[in-house]
Amino acid sequence: MDREQQTTEVREENIQDGATDVRRETVVNTATPSAGTVAQRVIWYITGFIIALLALRVALFLLGANKGSTFVDFLNAITQPFAAPFYGIFPQPSYGQFALDTASIVAMVVYALVAWGLAKLFTLTSARR
Repeated sequence: MDREQQTTEVREENIQDGATDVRRETVVNTATPSAGTVAQRVIWYITGFIIALLALRVALFLLGANKGSTFVDFLNAITQPFAAPFYGIFPQPSYGQFALDTASIVAMVVYALVAWGLAKLFTLTSARR
C-alpha cells in the first residue's frame, strides 16, 4: 500500500478542577491517502461492481428467472458485454429452464485477477511498511 500522509495535532488544555490542576490533551490524526491508493480503490470499486452484476446474472440463470421480465432483460443487456468474451470456453449445463452461466463465472475470476494485477501496478514503486 502506498504511504499515506499523516498529520498529528496535539492540543493542550489546563483546567482548574477544585484544588487539582487537570491537564487535558487532545490528539487529532488526519490521514490523506496517496494518489496510488485512490487509484487502487477506484479499480477495486469498478471491478467489484461488475463482478456483483455478473454474480446476480449467474444467480438469476441458476434460479431460472423469466427472461421476458424487464429487470432480467435489463441485467442481461448490461452484463452481456462483460460475459461475451468468455462464451464457449466451457459448456453451459442446463436442466429445463435452470442453467449455469459458466461464461459469467469465468468472467468474474478473470476480472478479479486483472483488477488485482492493475492495483498491484500502483504499489511497485512504494516502500513497504
